[in-house]
Amino acid sequence: MDLDPVFLSRLQFAFVIAFHILLPAFTVGLASFIVLLEGLHVTKRDTLYLRLSIFWTRIFAVSFGMGVVSGIVMPFQFGTNWSRYSDATSNVLGPLFAYEGLVAFFLEAGFLGILLFGRKRVPPWAHFLAAVMVAVGTLFSAFWILAANSWMQTPGGHELVDGRFMPASWLDVIFNASFPYRLAHTVTGFYLTTAFAVLGATAWHLKHRRNVAESRAVMGMTVIFIAIFVPIQITAGDLHGLNTLHHQPLKVAAMEGLWDTQARAPAVLFAIPDEKAERNRAEIAIPALASIYLAHSPDAVIKGLKEAPPSDRPPVAPVFFAFRIMVGIGVLMLGMAVWGVWLRWRGRLYTNRLYQNACIAMIPAGFVAVVAGWTVTEVGRQPWVVYGLLRTRDAVSPSLTGADVLLSLSLYAIVYLIVFGAGIFYMVRLARAGPPEHVELREPKLGERPARPLSGAEADA
Repeated sequence: MDLDPVFLSRLQFAFVIAFHILLPAFTVGLASFIVLLEGLHVTKRDTLYLRLSIFWTRIFAVSFGMGVVSGIVMPFQFGTNWSRYSDATSNVLGPLFAYEGLVAFFLEAGFLGILLFGRKRVPPWAHFLAAVMVAVGTLFSAFWILAANSWMQTPGGHELVDGRFMPASWLDVIFNASFPYRLAHTVTGFYLTTAFAVLGATAWHLKHRRNVAESRAVMGMTVIFIAIFVPIQITAGDLHGLNTLHHQPLKVAAMEGLWDTQARAPAVLFAIPDEKAERNRAEIAIPALASIYLAHSPDAVIKGLKEAPPSDRPPVAPVFFAFRIMVGIGVLMLGMAVWGVWLRWRGRLYTNRLYQNACIAMIPAGFVAVVAGWTVTEVGRQPWVVYGLLRTRDAVSPSLTGADVLLSLSLYAIVYLIVFGAGIFYMVRLARAGPPEHVELREPKLGERPARPLSGAEADA
């Protein structure tokens, strides 16, 4: 059996990052949601929002911890599996990853302790400020990681010196051609992922008539948020698609299942791509529609996959089907947004059992859409690790064997299934438990030091 180290290294990195990306997809949005709850508590002095903040902060802490652990693992692969990639790109990408650690992780770690353990030790405004800093840290993390990834998709601001990428303009490196579109599309997707997870958990509590006041407050806010952000996400996705069409036309051709360059390109609703025959089987398509939404003109010419030799094309089937999963979930989210606003307008939002069941069923939708979108982005970039400049097969470590990667991949799979299984099980238990019923909080006065915890002997006395 021939074990290809390039394929297995790609599979290992895909496995690790597919698990990891689910956590930022949740924590980025949840951190901002906690800021909203803390702000409402500070301004309204209502313990309802305090109980909700405590509840979601507990879940955030578990998710954040799992995200840090799974995120630390990924950079090790740059040295073990992708040493030639690291050697070629480190002068450009190394500082971007370092800034993520220096700016994002330091900010999050510095204020996370106050957010988790400072409730009775600092005034409410200081606790709110800590929540803001943690949320800003998560957004900075997304900023730097997406800057690095976008440079790999649309490299710019560099020069090649002896086979190595050297920065020539940091502004052009960071704010490369696809970065603004990718940042807007990804962060909005993260926010919606969190919103539907929160909405589903809230609907579960309403369905079982638990924590009714808290659930009604959260559902009312979340439905309005979704109604605003789903159209924003669709718009951001359209702009991102136009940008991709300009810079990575073969990726778009794979997304659309278009083999031939043609005007009035059809929108392929369903097909089974056949890469050997260079055609689609069982195709269902709408004429001219792809030209309309890709180039905003029915007569626009869209490049097909045959414009490039097979060795320069991305794998079609994974990109084609992942794109349809992502778009399909987007349509479901839009339907849920319209349905929720209509129910709220009719005064039936909190009592409609069918809508509650639909919200519960939509909990994993955002996570699936994020993984599908990541698949489109990364698989659609192949066979390049730096688009058009460095091939994936030329980036793998030279002395790596397939057996080595298979062993490490197997160990990763075992550890991740245990860690993520336990973490998800615990978060589900926290979510089912709901907010605390009573909150006893003595706010420290200005200049007052928090009370010293009792020692064991004092507590016994």
